[in-house]
Amino acid sequence: MIEIRELTSDDWKTWRELRLAALAEAPYAFGSRLADWADAEEDRWRARLELAGSSNFVAVLDGTPVGMASGVPTDEDGVVELISMWVAPAGRGRRVGDLLMARVEQWAREVEAHTVQLSVADGNDKAHDLYLRSGFAATDIPGDLMPDGIHREIVMRKAL
Repeated sequence: MIEIRELTSDDWKTWRELRLAALAEAPYAFGSRLADWADAEEDRWRARLELAGSSNFVAVLDGTPVGMASGVPTDEDGVVELISMWVAPAGRGRRVGDLLMARVEQWAREVEAHTVQLSVADGNDKAHDLYLRSGFAATDIPGDLMPDGIHREIVMRKAL
């Protein structure tokens, strides 16, 4: 059974474990690098979970955390962003990604957002396909530059 849990800053160790695993396993998928977070102190992890207006979720499969995602506000009225999405290999193929996105969308509706936005690394085809299946579409919004300094993220949106 997969359970989706909302985290507080007291859950920083769980978030740290998943985030470091994500950055190690899929460095091509994130704008952050493992080196940016590997030596982070507790206060930095707690601060990440305390971002104003955000909500952070983990997927737990048979007692083990296997995925994560966050919803954060943007500067645009009614638009929130899905960030830090990752599913561990043990959770793939089990709808963990779908459940995490559904929970972020539920949160978005609770905060009266009308649109969820996300960014996906160009070439991260599995994630891109998941987002397309979930109703997201590419936009013309220029994405952030990736750590390689060459490629940009693809910005996608979904109306709620």
